[in-house]
Amino acid sequence: MKVLVAGANGQIGRLLIEMLKTGGKHTPIAMVRKPEQAERYRASGVESIIADLEASVDELAAAVRGCDALVFTAGSGAKTGYDKTLLIDLDGAVKLIEAAEQADVRRFVMVSALGAEQRERWHESIRPYYVAKHYADRLLTASKLDYTILRPGGLTDEPGTGMISIEPATAGGTIPREDVAGVIAAVLEAPATYRQAYDLLSGKQSIGDAIAAI
Repeated sequence: MKVLVAGANGQIGRLLIEMLKTGGKHTPIAMVRKPEQAERYRASGVESIIADLEASVDELAAAVRGCDALVFTAGSGAKTGYDKTLLIDLDGAVKLIEAAEQADVRRFVMVSALGAEQRERWHESIRPYYVAKHYADRLLTASKLDYTILRPGGLTDEPGTGMISIEPATAGGTIPREDVAGVIAAVLEAPATYRQAYDLLSGKQSIGDAIAAI
């Protein structure tokens, strides 16, 4: 399966690309914005394309055509203003959804945020971020794509444990970015996860067992 990772220069994106590359089952394609980022991936033997989530849907469709799956791990980042949150986390995600439909790429994995579907759980300090995630997810669920939405809790840089919970979370929690990448890789070819959304926290079940039990 050719898997295009939007946000391949981000932390989860980089981890996922490496997992897919070393796993040998899928062919990762890194979608990045800058030529130097693309060159770094090409130098490591990973195919890359230069595309911008602020480009048109037609341009994005041309970039993703021929892929088997898309993964949205992109984000505007904490150092930008909420204008970029709107343009990347919301409109960029929605344009990639539309591009997938246009290019007939049916499999789509979205990295969202814990509580994004419940307004009463949104942290006031980053409410616009939750708004972006909420409506991007809603547009994805209304699409015809075979989507899976993953809603991780607080992301940490600790080494992954491979132990997770995908049960509905009634409280907050954390999860290493490495484990989020591991779950993305695991659900890519798991039809039971199609058109479903899952909360994602560190837990007591292995990634393989959790996905197999769905």
